[in-house]
Amino acid sequence: MPNYQVIIYWSDEDNAFIAEAPELPGCMADGKTRQEVLANLEVIMEEWITTARELGRPLPDIKEKLSYA
Repeated sequence: MPNYQVIIYWSDEDNAFIAEAPELPGCMADGKTRQEVLANLEVIMEEWITTARELGRPLPDIKEKLSYA
């Protein structure tokens, strides 16, 4: 699976961690722990990519790595 950027944050409203893959529109998951939310997101990302390929849609480009100065 391509290495897309993942953002994980806590949501007080949902009382859960939320993870997003910004390059994959609508690709989000939730979980009780960081580990759980990441595992859930990986499943959703695989499904997103599989569906895109089945529909003949190109996969989004992967953003460049962030660098810290």
